[in-house]
Amino acid sequence: MKFRKKLLWFIVPAFLIYSGFMLIPLILSMRVSFYEFSGIGDMAFIGFDNFYRLLFEAPYNERFFNAVGNTFEFFAYTMVFQNVTALLLALALTRGLKMTGFFRTVIFIPVTLSLLMIGFVWSIMLNPNIGVLNEILSAIGLENWTRAWLGSESLALPTVALVNAWQYTGLMVMLFVAGIQSIPEEQFESAKIDGANAWSVFKDIILPPLVPVIGIVTIMTYMGVFNQFDLVYAMVGSTGGPNYAVDVLGTFFYRTAFGGAGGQMPQMGLGATIATMTFLFIAFAIGAFLYLSHVRKKGEN
Repeated sequence: MKFRKKLLWFIVPAFLIYSGFMLIPLILSMRVSFYEFSGIGDMAFIGFDNFYRLLFEAPYNERFFNAVGNTFEFFAYTMVFQNVTALLLALALTRGLKMTGFFRTVIFIPVTLSLLMIGFVWSIMLNPNIGVLNEILSAIGLENWTRAWLGSESLALPTVALVNAWQYTGLMVMLFVAGIQSIPEEQFESAKIDGANAWSVFKDIILPPLVPVIGIVTIMTYMGVFNQFDLVYAMVGSTGGPNYAVDVLGTFFYRTAFGGAGGQMPQMGLGATIATMTFLFIAFAIGAFLYLSHVRKKGEN
């Protein structure tokens, strides 16, 4: 009982800070979604009209479902570019690669850099006229591979997703490394004595303990993508690239709530509705993850 009381002294301050900066603003934002509000003057209560406009009224529903589709596509690219690469690098760093300390540092460095700075630098590197990437391709005889990477509707989204993956791969590598290092070394030695090949070692020894880590990495990636704004804004602007090809929920929210793009007037109420829908996407995914984790643990017991 005394331990629980002492524990409250640590939990309550954190909860109050979290409530003040996260929970209460979230509730207030949801409240604004039921009003028509430009950011200036009085708010007019309109019920679920903003949700109806967002889901069924053009052009808002077109932009909304386009942003939702782009966000899920961004998530799929990130899972492949970032997390598959992170798992392969983690395997290399824990299974005999030399100079692991050096490589861990190099891989983790991009995580510490500013998103806006990364976006600005990469947008210059990818510039079709002065960018270093096209210059390198031309110098090695691959002129046919040069592209307007951020100017192509088909290439802009995977290109931005690849830059995002480049920055956060190091963080996921550290999580996978921690998961692999928690596996007893005796299991690897036994597999080596039994003559197991690399695939068998990965499938039977490494992968099962990594399932919870993969779940955490997936949720972190999902939440990061659905909160994505800075990098897209820095690389292609608030309109989300050519013909809204990189328009994710974050840029759609910004453009709607604060206006500015093409003379668009701020619509705080509709912007709050977009934020609420984004929150529901994230909450549903976290709820599904927790439920599946509970079912898996219950099955193991």
